[in-house]
Order: sequence, then C-alpha cells, then structure tokens
Amino acid sequence: MERLRPIDLLDPLGVDEVVVDDALRQIEVFTPEGLLLALWHGPSDASRVVILLGGGLGGTLGPAGALYHRLGRRLATSGIGAIRIHYRRPGDLERCVVDAGAVADLAAQRGARAFAVVGHSFGGAVAVNLGAAIPSAVVGVATLSTQSAGCQPAAALAPRPFLLIHGEDDEIVPAASSRQVQLLAGGHGEVEILPGAGHGLSGVAEHVELRLLDWIQTTFAGSRAQE
Repeated sequence: MERLRPIDLLDPLGVDEVVVDDALRQIEVFTPEGLLLALWHGPSDASRVVILLGGGLGGTLGPAGALYHRLGRRLATSGIGAIRIHYRRPGDLERCVVDAGAVADLAAQRGARAFAVVGHSFGGAVAVNLGAAIPSAVVGVATLSTQSAGCQPAAALAPRPFLLIHGEDDEIVPAASSRQVQLLAGGHGEVEILPGAGHGLSGVAEHVELRLLDWIQTTFAGSRAQE
C-alpha cells in the first residue's frame, strides 16, 4: 500500500495559489474540515524553510506586533523561506500538528530539506510536536510564551537546537511554563525569560525579532555542518 503523505491526511478538495508580490505567495488548501491558509515568504524552492505557528485562536501575524510578517520579509532577503499558517481548527492540537506537517510536506515537494519551527503560546505545543514527529527534517524548534500542555514529546527534540522565550510578566501563561517544557525535554534547551514582558511580547519586539533571526541562521548553519 502506498504511504500517505502528510498533505493527504487533510483529504484536500483543492489547492489555490496566488502571487501577492515578488516575495510573498498565498496558498489556500480547501478540506472537508475547513480552510488551511499559508502565507509563503521567499523563494518557492528554498531548501531552508521556517514554519511560523500562531496561538490557540490561529492567525498569521504572530506576537510582538506582527513579528511573523517581519521575520518572513527579512528571511526572504537571505534566501530562506518562511511560511505563516492559519490552522483549519485553531486550538485542536492534533489537527494543528497535521496542518503544520502538511505545509512542511508542500514545501518539501518544492525543494525544502531543512525546517526550523517557531510557535507562540498554543503554537509552542504545535511546534514541539512537529519537531518530534519529523526529526529528520526539523533541525530546530523555538517557542514563544509557550504553554506546557501537549508538550510531552519535547524529550524527542534533543540534541537539536531548542529555544524557549517567555515574558516574566506573562498574564496568560506563566513563565514557569517554559521551564516546565524544558524539564519535559530532559533539561535540554535554552530558556530566556524577559523582564517586564507580557504574553504578547510587544514591549520586547525588537529583541525577540533579532534573537530569532540569529537563532534561525545559526540553527540552519549548524545543520549544514553536520551533513
């Protein structure tokens, strides 16, 4: 029996794609359980791709004042692809992980070979699960204000780069959650607690953006060195 690809798990009814500008495309995957939206920055055949995952309500802009949009634009100038996802069923962890895997599958069909995954809040659990599910392709995982619920597979992330950023004054998910996920990962990973920052990380947006850009570049460079 032929093995199903991740995209096949969605039972897609159709896929539409439109070029928004030279560095951005919009892809819509129509499924019986809803619409999966992907905003794809950078080359369509990029070998290195970052998957950017929103919280429990979905969305494609990310925290810290549209962080994901800015990251996508900046990474595209370096030849790195970046894909922002709006889930079919936000808040449903299992389905959201399948959504992220399906988008990674679409990118792999076009030439992607290495993925870094970034997730905010609920999206942190999606990122951890995706990294655990496809260790041969996901070279690093970063979480922002992550919840600990659903992050039990974090133990499978070692020895790959694992970064956890959290605001000290998070009013929704306490900073201790990132520490808990690090424990679930067997002590693996780097936790950065940002003083004065809340769940949305808006007051430390520039720091988080630069930190992630450096982490992404370093993570991909390290993965090539190990090939």
